Amino acid sequence: METLELSTPEGAPAAFTVALRPDPRLELRVSEGEGPPRHYRLADQGHAAHLDLFAALAKDFGLRLPLSRETPPPSSPGPPPLRPLLTEAVSPKILYGYGDPCVVRVGEGDYRLLVTSNDAPDAFPILTSSDLESWRLTGFVFPKGQAPAWTLTGPDVSDFWAPELHRVGGEWWVCFTARTHDRTLAIGLARAAAPDGPFLADAAPIIGGGVIDAHILVDEAGAPWLIWKQDDNDRWPRALMALLHGRPQLVSVLFTDVDARTAAFLLALWPWARELEPMRQFFVLQTLVEAVGEDLGGFALWLSATRPQLSEAEAARADDILTALRTRIFAQRLSPDGRGLEGEPVVILQNDLPWEGHLIEGVWITREGGRYHLIYAGNDFSTGRYGIGAGVADAPAGPYRKRAEVFLRSTADWWGPGHPSVATGPDGHPHMFLHGFRPGEAGYKAFRALLTTPIRFDGDALAFR
Repeated sequence: METLELSTPEGAPAAFTVALRPDPRLELRVSEGEGPPRHYRLADQGHAAHLDLFAALAKDFGLRLPLSRETPPPSSPGPPPLRPLLTEAVSPKILYGYGDPCVVRVGEGDYRLLVTSNDAPDAFPILTSSDLESWRLTGFVFPKGQAPAWTLTGPDVSDFWAPELHRVGGEWWVCFTARTHDRTLAIGLARAAAPDGPFLADAAPIIGGGVIDAHILVDEAGAPWLIWKQDDNDRWPRALMALLHGRPQLVSVLFTDVDARTAAFLLALWPWARELEPMRQFFVLQTLVEAVGEDLGGFALWLSATRPQLSEAEAARADDILTALRTRIFAQRLSPDGRGLEGEPVVILQNDLPWEGHLIEGVWITREGGRYHLIYAGNDFSTGRYGIGAGVADAPAGPYRKRAEVFLRSTADWWGPGHPSVATGPDGHPHMFLHGFRPGEAGYKAFRALLTTPIRFDGDALAFR
């Protein structure tokens, strides 16, 4: 494999030279200025190996240390301990654990659990339980070879994320995220007469263009709503790198100290990294994403201030970045048969609190006491800063009044609690279900356990019980 000779474009605050051999394992020889080169080799193409690589680069060249290689923030005072329900795979076909868990009570003493499957051959495990303690695998929404024709399948290229099961009318609907053949993310819908399937997916996505984390809410009148996230946080890092590569002087304006050095190093890698698969590209750019997320509002102000010195094309790119820095959660009415959307989409949530960092996602809405209680995840899923927030509204499309502080964050035992769902437990009270990583093991395709904690809806607020 040919070695790529890369270097930081002139004008950045630091100058790195990188000799890079892409395959089969990434090999790097990195030097700064006239300094001696250092040699690195990626153990594999997984997320953890990339984090190890960038931790080593941080130590040797004074770059930003990945957040997942730091200790997470202290847990919120007073929450009850998270109780693990599933900490091992109940079947060898469940490759990555129980990420983005949807727990639904389908009958008296009868529960279902659906979870993310990433690129596993069998998409979206379906597990059943009578007591929320003991679970067994009953099948998959899309067994091997039966994924919808519009989805991209195969190891390291497909992403089947965040399935949810809901009873709507006389049917059981599963909404889910998958990659289309152009590698963008879309939301699909499948339906069955029973909660265990067999499920038949619609011939095309219900909505596309970089969207994830679908949730179905049935309002008090029995009408279904689709809730989803516009995945712009997948777009702005690429746009920012393209802007900085063409105008490297901006690095010193937008970043300081280790973050400026990190951006300069990544500019050297950009001609190679811009061609990578979406998740692999995130692995490479993650420290830059974390630098921006550290003070999202401040970064946006500095980027806005650069517009007078930019060309028309660069200013348009900066505007696109500024728009994409705010993650938007939308709500829109579904047609009664779920095969189309009605009316106009409404933004019901954006990331505007410090703890949320550069994104919010994974919404679940519960109707209780005439109000719509919304819970969601915020910050980076692969770090200890990921957590759960809450809000409340009087109507499905809001406006939602958000809790100012994070509701649930990492603990000493479990990192990155997120993507919650709510179901009534055998005790007749609501329980929140979520995933979590073992400390130090957060990352894409890393095993996620199924956790739970009892909750209550106290007027306008969500509280632990």
